[in-house]
Amino acid sequence: MSSTQTHPSIQVRPTKCLAPPEPGLTPADLLARARAMIPTLRARQAQTEAAGRMLECANQEFLSAGFYRIVQPRRFGGYEFGLDSYVRVMIEIARGCPSTAWALALVSGHPIMLADFAEAAQVEAYGEDGDYRCPSVGSPLPVKREPGGFRVSGGWDYASGCDVSTHVMVSGLVPEDDGSFVARLMLVDRKDLSIVDNWHMMGMQGTGSRRVVIDNVFVPEYRTAAMTMWQAPGKGAVHENPMYNGRKGSFFLIELGSVVVGTVKGALDLYEEICRTKKMRFSPKMYLFESHEFQQYYGDAQAKVDAAEALLLKVTEQYVEACTADPVTGGNFSEETDRRLFAAAQLACQLAWEALEIIFTTAGTSIGAMDSMLARLYRDAGVQKTHFVQQHSRTAVNAARLHFGLPPLTPF
Repeated sequence: MSSTQTHPSIQVRPTKCLAPPEPGLTPADLLARARAMIPTLRARQAQTEAAGRMLECANQEFLSAGFYRIVQPRRFGGYEFGLDSYVRVMIEIARGCPSTAWALALVSGHPIMLADFAEAAQVEAYGEDGDYRCPSVGSPLPVKREPGGFRVSGGWDYASGCDVSTHVMVSGLVPEDDGSFVARLMLVDRKDLSIVDNWHMMGMQGTGSRRVVIDNVFVPEYRTAAMTMWQAPGKGAVHENPMYNGRKGSFFLIELGSVVVGTVKGALDLYEEICRTKKMRFSPKMYLFESHEFQQYYGDAQAKVDAAEALLLKVTEQYVEACTADPVTGGNFSEETDRRLFAAAQLACQLAWEALEIIFTTAGTSIGAMDSMLARLYRDAGVQKTHFVQQHSRTAVNAARLHFGLPPLTPF
């Protein structure tokens, strides 16, 4: 069965829409809710780190606030706000707790990924109430083809937010008649998988990026989609809103970048508090903020954070513009465009991390204590940098190769 066909057991709702929980909610409302949560999220950082996952109380607060539905299609009970609203909310949540924000950003951003699936799969995933929370994981594993679908078994690491999910997208290698394999994303219900706690990290421990295990589960073909990170879905797209129908590579960096920028904005908050309350160790005994030296430290860090946020929002704007060129196929959203946006979002992250280096280096040795919040943010940033999509030199080379008509060397 083709992934674009409707499975006979699924009743597709071509016209009926699920109402969002708060039909009159605005992006400004969501942003205000996110900012109001910062002190509470900040106070729970240590507890989240110890738990190794998003706390259930935070999950419930996010459900009530509507954060999981920011970019969810209106037809399926979401708010279908712009990507800029999503980025701004994720930045504010990350100011409070980077680990919690990472799980939220990946889970709440993946309605964009689900948009590549057949209409029947989306109807089934959103259900009767529109509650859909789904991380995705790469590293495709071989699956067995059966009539109407695939038999799936295996384990996939780095499933950030899996503890609060309703579904998980895993990647399978599908055998073709010619002996080759094609990677496909496969939508699996939470009840059909188990979680192994193998996430023990020096930073970002609270993301719950654990291993998900699937044992002998049948996945119908309509619940799979081509794992084409660098392609638009093409004709047959389910949604008219162009936001859903572009390439997904640079969108992934928009997701991650919002957390990186928010992490460092949170560090700048803490640095300001230090500058306002701590005095110089030598004469004149003035507060740090009164010192020309610390004014420059703070000003340089602030400028880098501001530039990082502005660049990330510009990348987001350009991503939507590229999608809008043709709502169905992505139009001139070329592979080169995607890779260039990808590289620019990486630079936004690098600017933020440069600001964090200024903050951590100048805030005083005491902030290196094990229980220091700034130390935790510094550790979080250290792990953020290791993500395989954050290697800018690789992406820059591939963007240049595409510009000059040469094939990229790697997928990222």
